[in-house]
Amino acid sequence: MPTSTGTALAPPPVHRKSVARVALFDLPTASAQLVTECFRQFGIETVLIPREDADRLGREKFEACVLPLGEAAGSIIELARGSASNSRIIIYGLGGTAQDALRYSKLCINAVFHEPLERSAAMKLVRSTRMLVLHEFRRYVRIPVMTEVGIVMPDGGRITATSQEISSGGMSLKGALVPETGSLVEVSFSLLTLPRIWVRGHVTWKKPNKSFGIRFDPADERRHRMKEWIVAYLEA
Repeated sequence: MPTSTGTALAPPPVHRKSVARVALFDLPTASAQLVTECFRQFGIETVLIPREDADRLGREKFEACVLPLGEAAGSIIELARGSASNSRIIIYGLGGTAQDALRYSKLCINAVFHEPLERSAAMKLVRSTRMLVLHEFRRYVRIPVMTEVGIVMPDGGRITATSQEISSGGMSLKGALVPETGSLVEVSFSLLTLPRIWVRGHVTWKKPNKSFGIRFDPADERRHRMKEWIVAYLEA
């Protein structure tokens, strides 16, 4: 029979799940504090990265990065995405205009914290995108990403909009001009490793804030390239 002298088995080691980390690159103090509070609500850790330590984005693993949208944003995004471990890092912009975001659309900015930064709006943004940061992909099939989208209208006219979310079945966008609900349009866009793609779709809804949704045409086989890209994006 086992005795209490040296025969008790040691408890098995406890393996803690690694914590998702978000790099806060060169953020103003007040903004960094507010963004940190929002991510903390969902068990996500934030790490302050001053501009002089930018190389950490190429050396360390981060699930996401928040950085000001400005002249230097492109080089910082490229630094992070150039790292093998951060090639699919979720990028949040801070401030800037829609034009600033589109300037870096080929690098796939996922979402933007608009300034002046408000707690309720910031919390809503983190809540809606946290699944990607936490890698809980099966519960999150829409990818928030901002990229320029060309749209061919039913009359042959062309307009430009900005994507907000993309899925294998459709996308939500925002633009100065909004097609009529029910319109058959053709959209074209590119995403990171996905060369420009053209897909037909119908406008299924629109809102007063100039946002609208397009459902891809199930008969358009070109949409399968979008599905393949999403699967690769989530599994990388």
